[in-house]
Amino acid sequence: MSSFYSRVSAVFLMITLVGVVACNASDHAGAAVPNPAADATLATAKSEQTVVLAGGCFWGIQAVFQHVKGVIGATSGYSGGAAGTAKYELVSNGDTGHAESVKIIYDPSQITYGQLLRVFFSVAHDPTQLNRQGPDTGSQFYNNDEQKRIAEAYIAQLEKAKVLPRPIVTQVVALKAFYPAEAYHQDYATRHPDNPYIVYNDAPKVAHLRQQFPDLYTVK
Repeated sequence: MSSFYSRVSAVFLMITLVGVVACNASDHAGAAVPNPAADATLATAKSEQTVVLAGGCFWGIQAVFQHVKGVIGATSGYSGGAAGTAKYELVSNGDTGHAESVKIIYDPSQITYGQLLRVFFSVAHDPTQLNRQGPDTGSQFYNNDEQKRIAEAYIAQLEKAKVLPRPIVTQVVALKAFYPAEAYHQDYATRHPDNPYIVYNDAPKVAHLRQQFPDLYTVK
């Protein structure tokens, strides 16, 4: 994100599933991705849970989930590497083991983990391309056994239903640590709506969220 051109040429993705998938605004937006057959039930009391998702450039992932009902907060950052190298100028070299990711804090009485995954697979990234250097790629990191079970079951469900044109290569990986990104990356799409990268790659994702999931979309 040091410049628009560096962002276009080198973008990494991450989401408690580990994999990197490129998805320009129109790659598979609009795909009829079903509800997960295996999912957590809505909690009876308000609380907070966390999931970390990676989808190439974290600007777009953060922008999407900031508009999802039940999401309390979304923070751009880095996962998968050491604390000392969790800096954009180092991560962008591609050799630190980090992926650009977004930590999502949500209320499980308002939205389930499986519904967050449905949004992720529908409008946030293309899970059929691995280790792609492009504006949008995808992976997911799980925090507990239930998240791992639901994520793996959902990928298997989507594969069996042949919802996507190619096999899903997104991996499910245990979350070791999350490091918040630099302040200038936070809320980037909201603060720079006219940036050409945002206009072309990220604003359409938010639009697809509103169109495909009107019951989950919220204005913030």
